[in-house]
Amino acid sequence: MAEAPTIAIVDDDEGVRMSLASLVRSLGYLARTYGSGLEFLRADMAQEPSCMIADVQMPAMTGDKLQEALVSAGRRFPIIFMTAFPTDEVRRRVMANGAHCFLAKPSDGDTIIRCIEDALARPA
Repeated sequence: MAEAPTIAIVDDDEGVRMSLASLVRSLGYLARTYGSGLEFLRADMAQEPSCMIADVQMPAMTGDKLQEALVSAGRRFPIIFMTAFPTDEVRRRVMANGAHCFLAKPSDGDTIIRCIEDALARPA
């Protein structure tokens, strides 16, 4: 039996991380949580996540800087961005760099689920 897809959740707000992890697990997926982009980059992973949900506004490394680091390293997987401070400039930048979705916080569960399922349905 194939292992369930793994969704990485990168957000500096522990409550958001736990809520998203609970939602992801309720869909039958595995969830790995990280409190920062740097924590994700330093993690020892056997394989890449199937998808990532990342906050944009985080201290030390913003979500869009995390995306830039991943793209520069050749690490490509769907990224769903969420932010409480959506701007057209950030949206354009992350989408041009290959982001899958750009959502404003708070987002309803159905919208997040649709983004995750659509991201997982696309070929790598």
